[in-house]
Amino acid sequence: MSEHKNEEVVALRDDSGNVYIVELIDEHIKIKGVGVFNPFNTLKDTKFGEKIIIGTKEFYFIKASLPERQKGLKRRAQIIQSKDAGLLITKLGIGSKSKILEAGLGSGGLSIHIQNVIGRHGIHITLEPRSEHSEIGLKNLENGIKSGVESGKHIHIEGKIEDCVTEITKICERFDAIILDLPDHSEAISSVAHLLRPGGRIACYCPVTSQIENSWSTCENLGLSVEWAGELIERTWGRAMKGGIRPVNGPLGHTAFLLIAVKLN
Repeated sequence: MSEHKNEEVVALRDDSGNVYIVELIDEHIKIKGVGVFNPFNTLKDTKFGEKIIIGTKEFYFIKASLPERQKGLKRRAQIIQSKDAGLLITKLGIGSKSKILEAGLGSGGLSIHIQNVIGRHGIHITLEPRSEHSEIGLKNLENGIKSGVESGKHIHIEGKIEDCVTEITKICERFDAIILDLPDHSEAISSVAHLLRPGGRIACYCPVTSQIENSWSTCENLGLSVEWAGELIERTWGRAMKGGIRPVNGPLGHTAFLLIAVKLN
């Protein structure tokens, strides 16, 4: 199957920048925006970078790298966007061999970024109490593996993090980073802060200001030191009709408030 013989998931991109993640299975399927086709028969001899016509539409055939998988993400719950994922990964120090505990898998918007950086020797535990959300998130993580990502050990637990501490510690007793994307952070922080190694960090993703205030107080009451709190504003640019480029019309890209706290001893 040409240069992509070891990859089970690839991407199609149209001239408008829309991305469609495609599993190379030998059966007819329907993908909204693409049409009905047999991915294996249609794409098996196509090389990355080539254009291909499916029905009446033309697509670039490309590797399903992280930006493509993020754009083509299957969604149910609101996701953590790439701009916030990048900050969290950097400020938490997530990298090769990291041990990560993430509560609030949702559609996996952050999880696919973690999957992309922890390497084969990392550990990534996710939790989600709602199976209708985790079904989508786990599929997005599966697409990463099928696209060729060499990720570490991933374990998913269905349930609330505060109810699953014993099950978590049977898998891993100390974490480099804990990330919480939940309706209520305080109880979760209190339940798992002791699982951080010295120098480990906890992050809270908070849609409203009352959540970040409660998270801040809880962290300090537990002896954690708040290192950073705030938001990321994203402003995109485009070409102006009369030449040059300028900020595009539309809202600035606020998504949530973030808090990072460190355990020092």
